[in-house]
Amino acid sequence: MWKGVGVEDYRRIADRLAEEIYSGRLKAGERLPPQRVFARRQHIAGSTAGRVYAELVRRGLVVGEVGRGTFVRAAPVPSGRALAEATHDGSSHVTVNLELNYPSVAGQSELLAVGLAPLLRPDVLGEATRTVPATGTAAAREAVAGLLAGPGWRPRPEQLLFAGNARQAIAGVLASLVRPGGRVGVEALTYPLVKEIAARLGCPLVPLATDEEGLRPDAVVAAHRAAPLSALYVQPTLHNPTSATATDARKRELAAVVRDLDLPVVEDRVWSFLHEEGVPLAAHAPERVHVVDGLSKRVAPGLTAGFLVVPEERVGAVAGALRSGGWTAGRFALEAGTRWIVDGTVERLVARKRADAARRQHVVAELLAAFTVRADPYAYYAWWELPAPWRADTFTAAAAERGIAVTPGPAFAVGPQVAPDAVRLGLASVPVPVLGQALRVLRDVARDGP
Repeated sequence: MWKGVGVEDYRRIADRLAEEIYSGRLKAGERLPPQRVFARRQHIAGSTAGRVYAELVRRGLVVGEVGRGTFVRAAPVPSGRALAEATHDGSSHVTVNLELNYPSVAGQSELLAVGLAPLLRPDVLGEATRTVPATGTAAAREAVAGLLAGPGWRPRPEQLLFAGNARQAIAGVLASLVRPGGRVGVEALTYPLVKEIAARLGCPLVPLATDEEGLRPDAVVAAHRAAPLSALYVQPTLHNPTSATATDARKRELAAVVRDLDLPVVEDRVWSFLHEEGVPLAAHAPERVHVVDGLSKRVAPGLTAGFLVVPEERVGAVAGALRSGGWTAGRFALEAGTRWIVDGTVERLVARKRADAARRQHVVAELLAAFTVRADPYAYYAWWELPAPWRADTFTAAAAERGIAVTPGPAFAVGPQVAPDAVRLGLASVPVPVLGQALRVLRDVARDGP
């Protein structure tokens, strides 16, 4: 096996391993070294080694077996049912990516161009390209406070802070709340990038039990009594990946628990714009909850700004963490986002994306009706609990062989004891006809068995 790779993109490392598999130097059934050994040999971080192995699984080149290791797959690519395209060396690559989840609707660019045009005047552009603090501008605070407001809750402009994107907002608020070594409670299945953020901050994650409404209050109490938690990170609305949404009664229960335990909370509401539900958790415990939201899903992934609504007494601490981490928003993106909010562009895009998500969920419900799929009628993702004897890794590999990328359930799991035999389907990034075609292929794969 090749050695001596320095710091480089994990996909390049995966490409080199893939070349060894295609050439036969790594043979079917051969066991790859444990990730920690691989990382040491290649002089890369353990997390990078994990991403390399995950990429190989996604491509269908290897399969991971819990307790045994990672092995080169032996199965050939079936003919006749694949959506993969041949490359120059006879291998295949994924052409339908249901891992990515970036919603875009017809007419989106035209809508954005209208609002952006005044910003390109030289006198306006000069101001829009200056630096901006974590507190943003007065206009941005007012606009975003109105955007995030809903029945029973309206944040005060003085509570608003801005990051480059929602991920940076999560990193900033966790850095302000939790010292290295501090335990952060999360749903047992959680947003994968939160695992990476916590690892970089040195904050171990504690998986907490959930039910059909999301996080269970009794699980928070039990975990805190076992060993004190420093904070919670939760997605009470359209939980990613399961789409679970807590009722107002559940949110009140959680609010009472975090008050009793004196526990700060990070509430991720990035996908909540799709769901016309009740008030956020922050409305029930405004002194404890820090809300994370943003523009990328509402508007476009490449034009980002992350929002934070924090208790007023914590504005300085969170702003300091954003500055020290280099996570503050760019002014141009903030100015553009403010204009799109004020002129109604964001509202129009949200309405179109709700309708688009509903259409895609209808396709899922129709084609996967025979299986156990957890989804919300307005979510842009679905959680498919695979039929036996399928496992998440083998199904992900089988899908990749047919040119379809899905996210295996363990990518969302916190801790090795949680390894669901499920996959998440991201519905937003491919045209609806392509989505339907891909789901038909996956349905046939699931029916045929491994």
